[in-house]
Amino acid sequence: MSLRSRRPILAIALCAALATAVAACGTGSSPSPAASASRPPSTPASSIGADVPPSPVAGVVIAIQSEGLDKVRGFTLRTRSGVEVQFELGQLDDPTDFPPGHLAEHQASTAPVLVWFKVEGSKLVVYHLEDAP
Repeated sequence: MSLRSRRPILAIALCAALATAVAACGTGSSPSPAASASRPPSTPASSIGADVPPSPVAGVVIAIQSEGLDKVRGFTLRTRSGVEVQFELGQLDDPTDFPPGHLAEHQASTAPVLVWFKVEGSKLVVYHLEDAP
């Protein structure tokens, strides 16, 4: 069987794999992180720039900075209002519920994510991720 005749089969297999990955995201969301002294409920936009929304923020992943699925350093999110925000990945509070590599599935499917972050100097550092409603 030549490569040309296998193209439809490969395309179907790729679509099935992508559909499985998207389905694994689920529609339910994990519990939101509890408010505590170590997790600020919101981030003042004035400390970084006027375009920075308060935490948490929902949007679509448009770029990922990584060296592989298990070495994600950061990502760019386009919020529902169209603002692009650059995040750095910090210590996640529960990386097993939403592993950083899962961001690639959200980027491919354009399914939105919900991002909790804090301001550290001039950086927006993510500490919690989940599927957005």
